[in-house]
Amino acid sequence: MSAKEATARIKINHLLEDAGWRFFDDQNGAANICLEPKVKVTSAALDELGENFEKTSNGFIDFLLLDSKGFPFIVLEAKSEDKSPLVGKEQARKYARSQNCRFVILSNGNLHYFWDLERGNPYVITTFPTPTSVTGYSKTKPDTKRLVEENVDDDYIALTQRPTYASEAGWINEAERSRYIDANKLRFLRPYQKKAIHKLQAAVKEGNDRFLFEMATGTGKTLTSAAVIKLFLRSGNAQRVLFLVDRLELEDQAKKAFTFLLSNDYQTVVYKENRDEWRRAEIVVTTVQSLLFNNKYKELFSPTDFDLIISDEAHRSISGNARAVFEYFVGAKLGLTATPRDYLKRFDKDKPTTKDPREHERRLLLDTYRTFGCADSQPTYRYSLLDGVKDGFLINPTVVDARTDITTELLSEEGFVVEFTDDEGEDQKESYKQREFEKRFFSDATNELFCKTFLENAFRDPISGEIGKSIVFAVSQAHAAKLTQILNIMADKMFPGNYQSDFAVQVTSQISDAQQFTINFTNNKLLGSANFIDTYKTSKARICVTVGMMTTGYDCPDLLNLGLFRPIFSPTDFIQIKGRGTRKHTFLEDLHDDELAETVKEPRKTAFKLFDFFANCEYFEEEFDYDQVLKLPKPKGKGGDDTGGGGTVYEGTYEHLGSDIIASVQEETIGYEGMKIDRMFFEKFEDTVKENGFIAASVEAGEWDRVIDYVNKEVFEKPNEYYNLDKLRKAASVDRRLTLREILEKIFGLIPRFKSKDELLEEEFAKFVADYKPDEAAAIPAIKTYFKAYVTSDQVRHIIETRELTQLATNPTFSTRDLKAVPEKYRSLIPNYIKDYVSLNQFVA
Repeated sequence: MSAKEATARIKINHLLEDAGWRFFDDQNGAANICLEPKVKVTSAALDELGENFEKTSNGFIDFLLLDSKGFPFIVLEAKSEDKSPLVGKEQARKYARSQNCRFVILSNGNLHYFWDLERGNPYVITTFPTPTSVTGYSKTKPDTKRLVEENVDDDYIALTQRPTYASEAGWINEAERSRYIDANKLRFLRPYQKKAIHKLQAAVKEGNDRFLFEMATGTGKTLTSAAVIKLFLRSGNAQRVLFLVDRLELEDQAKKAFTFLLSNDYQTVVYKENRDEWRRAEIVVTTVQSLLFNNKYKELFSPTDFDLIISDEAHRSISGNARAVFEYFVGAKLGLTATPRDYLKRFDKDKPTTKDPREHERRLLLDTYRTFGCADSQPTYRYSLLDGVKDGFLINPTVVDARTDITTELLSEEGFVVEFTDDEGEDQKESYKQREFEKRFFSDATNELFCKTFLENAFRDPISGEIGKSIVFAVSQAHAAKLTQILNIMADKMFPGNYQSDFAVQVTSQISDAQQFTINFTNNKLLGSANFIDTYKTSKARICVTVGMMTTGYDCPDLLNLGLFRPIFSPTDFIQIKGRGTRKHTFLEDLHDDELAETVKEPRKTAFKLFDFFANCEYFEEEFDYDQVLKLPKPKGKGGDDTGGGGTVYEGTYEHLGSDIIASVQEETIGYEGMKIDRMFFEKFEDTVKENGFIAASVEAGEWDRVIDYVNKEVFEKPNEYYNLDKLRKAASVDRRLTLREILEKIFGLIPRFKSKDELLEEEFAKFVADYKPDEAAAIPAIKTYFKAYVTSDQVRHIIETRELTQLATNPTFSTRDLKAVPEKYRSLIPNYIKDYVSLNQFVA
């Protein structure tokens, strides 16, 4: 047996054991594996295998995995490291058929494929499936013919909600039908939603198992997803479905929606709430982030646990490393996105720059189409905002362009130029651009002008006359706090006696119960209700000021105004924010006064306003035709005097609010004598955070932004211990840079230990393999060496990027010979992949 053959066999043995299979010896002396299901090595004893361990005198395959009853279950065909696992494909197929096995694993120790002979082609996996998982997976007997022929009509979901609806009197009587539907909350598919399902069925008929729906915000992607889920489960092509979201607040929203629509036939759970019983449910909802951290998805799930994986907001929830979670599972894949690929109208893709955030968005969108098999950039089905407006299902915004002199200068090519004299008496100039607003450039007067303009021009509620329900998007949490205060002060003057600092509410991660605030706002009970008219149930709080919490997936149909009080550089964010207002609404639904209802002139929502203070529309769409242009006056300085400096000059003094500079540097080397003290330091920190009720509760709830912000502000650098992240990293004695979240996860038992640098490197490389599926099996060790060297060595990265390759001859980490062993296409592919998807900071010692 060659060294490469032996190495492959050792790796495969470890992978099987890690997946829950164990070796034993049978009476014939052959090596075998057993847990409940067994893996039997059916070839002769290892020392009799000769030069090629794949070939034996009796033609037997290398491993035969047996089920719990001892029957043949999975054929595992092993190849040496320098061969592609796929070369054993036909040999494995033949043996699997002779043993009546449905499943095959092909592996060379580095690259592995799982093959369901009843479903099509081998699929790359990064770990071996567990016995329990494959046993459950085997219960699903794929029948694409049944899926394709399943009749999906507009009542497909309603039949699950109420199977006998068509025979009931309320439905039969057309005069009562509308009230009957509302009373029973029946949901019927719209024509375009049915068309999406039919397009998916047609794609399945053509042999596809990856699909992408590009549907505008507000067109009911969740209802469409429910129909797809029912289609797969009902036709027997899935036993369990995984629904991935990219935000914590969408987890509960999706769970409630699927429970409401499908609970009569199928159970839905949120994974974190049902860690021990999720296998009993047909639909499992989770955030991709909760699975990705420390690669938990490999520990929690097996590749065969789900037969259908749906990714909500696909270009976000499968971007970067998150794609590894998505690709880990072998089931069919459906992506949902509201962001059309051709939205970057102003971006010149032929002249990209790494500094342009639209270049990153473009790559994400292209990757999304590639991931879902849409190489021609055409999704399985597309339904745009314009389609929805044309068909009468959605509303286009009335876009309001509002610019002050200051924002005009910030948006100009030169930026807002500040002239000042430095400490040495020299005249200086500094320029600020729009992205520095409320970061390095501050102007209270401008913020006040934004708020005043917004309130004076906002749509009013058609029933109560209040400011229509609105969301304002701020630059940061500090900016959100400022705007909330300004809006509440102005509301007191506009509506004296009606509000008690509850007109505007900050809804950000720093605010306790912020998530509940978003729900209450939708349900018209945020900080009270019926403030103007007792019989009209609308939220007392009229404006939610947020940063990013109420963008993706937030559903509040009666919104009338959106305010972009910040510049936006992501087309995805822009489309999502705009989409918050596109849903239709009838305001009479919340009015319980028939006499008053007759006096309402326009009870339906026919428009909403989008206030654009930073030319965001123009940024994405050249020569955007604004519906309304407001010419704003110059902001006033303190005391109302026109300063000419637009609010940046106060009483003759220029206040520089940029970054601090380093005043001194102290270097301290900790010797071995400090190790015990360091360990005690870590343990004291552990006790401190465990005893803190707020931290413990927030960790349990998975509210990591709040936890980390709290620890940084309330625990670090306090007298007595002066805890900080650098000290904790030293105390942990790990060969890489730990994050605060990792430290807290270890303290609260969410991870058993800190992973080493090499373990993380192996995991990152496994994600790369899962994404790009390299065919060059013999070159995988060389590719891995290159990958690791590029991640861990500044010097190697510099040499590769500057093309000074002769320096590799003396490089101790990665040599010229190492580079020559790497196939040509991977020499540029790996650096680009690492730049996009791998955080180098975690590998710094």
